[in-house]
Order: sequence, then structure tokens, then C-alpha cells
Amino acid sequence: MKNATSSESSIQTVTSFQDLMDTPFEGKINAMCWNRKLEGDFAEIVKKLEGVEKITVVRPKELEGLDLTLAGCLARDVILNDLKMLEVEGAAPILNIIKNYARDEDYICFPTDVYSFHVDRSPWPADTILCSYFGASSEIISNDDAIQKILIPEIRAELLQIYEAEEHGSFDEFLKDYFFDLHYQVDPKIVPVSLGIGHLWKLAIDHPECKVLPCVHRAPTEKNGESRLLLIC
Repeated sequence: MKNATSSESSIQTVTSFQDLMDTPFEGKINAMCWNRKLEGDFAEIVKKLEGVEKITVVRPKELEGLDLTLAGCLARDVILNDLKMLEVEGAAPILNIIKNYARDEDYICFPTDVYSFHVDRSPWPADTILCSYFGASSEIISNDDAIQKILIPEIRAELLQIYEAEEHGSFDEFLKDYFFDLHYQVDPKIVPVSLGIGHLWKLAIDHPECKVLPCVHRAPTEKNGESRLLLIC
């Protein structure tokens, strides 16, 4: 991965699932990857279970009940094993088939949907775990290559005007209530790092005990007519 970005300096690679779960984030590292080359036909699973909804949640029993080719069975075994390993660790993984996420079309000042570079937040210690099995994959960017949109003078001035008009609580509460503080501006010359297909990732999020900066990431623009198969928790 050779991109015009310093994002790689914030990524640590591990060689096993347990290392991914047990290795803490330190220093500038806020993204961790278990690199894998998976076998199986994940597209077959998407075709079998894809619905009319923008996002279809796939239950393990639905996976188990599919009539699949040998390649499809290999893909199913990988997913079921990933789900089981994460559940043993106390996580609550969800498998989604995603046509597209909802766009923030009636936004205030700037969009706050998942296609915007953003960080995740939790009131308790947690990490974001995800794996793209098929379709476009998520992207991350180094914190050094991003700036909170609320710190950009012209954006902050516009937000202050909106805040004063609404007579909301404190300005900081206003920014958090509308998720403005979670979103980042990135120079268009910077090339994000794609999380790729089949790799299992752990991303740092904003929570009270987090010792590193949260990982700035975004959902990708879907390829024409191609859904994504994504595990996330």
C-alpha cells in the first residue's frame, strides 16, 4: 500500500485473530489489521440473500440454510467462524448486505453520514471491528492528514450562527448532539488507505478510556449495482 498519505504509520499488522483482539493501541497506532487471503465465493452468498432493502441483516441461521456450491460453502464457513470467534470474545457482530447507506441530504452546514470521514464514539471502552468480504471496502486516513471540520474557521462561524438561532444548550453540546464534532476534512490530494477484502480490522474509537486518537474512516461509494458484504461490531 503506497499512497500519498501518512496513514500507514498508524496501522499495525498482526498474524492471528487473538493478537488482533489482545494487542492494545499505543502511540500513533489506531488501526490494526489481521491480513488474510480468504477462499470461497462470497458473491454467491450476496446473490442468495440480497433483498430489496438498502441494508439486509443476515442471521447465522439464514447462512446455514443456504444451498451453496463448494466455493459458497467455503465462504460461509469463513463467515460463521468469524462470527463465532467474535462472540466468544464478548462482541456482538452483525453481518450486513449493503446496497447503500442513507445519505444526509437535508444536512445542516455539512453532511454527517458515514460517507463523510468521521470517527466512532462510545460511552464505554470499545473498538470497531469490521471485515469486508465482498464489494467496495471502507477507507481510513491518518489523523495527521485530517482536521476536525468544527475547527475550520468558516465552518465554525457558520455553526455558531446556527447554534445561536436555535438557542440550544452549550455550543459544545450542540456540536455533539448533531455529531458535527465527529467529522473531518481531508485534503483531496491525500489518498486514503483501503481496508481491502477479507482482512479483519480493529479501529480505535472515541471513548473515555481511549489512550490513542480515534481512527478517521468512511464508508466507500458503492460500485455500480454491486452490494457489499460487511461484518461489523
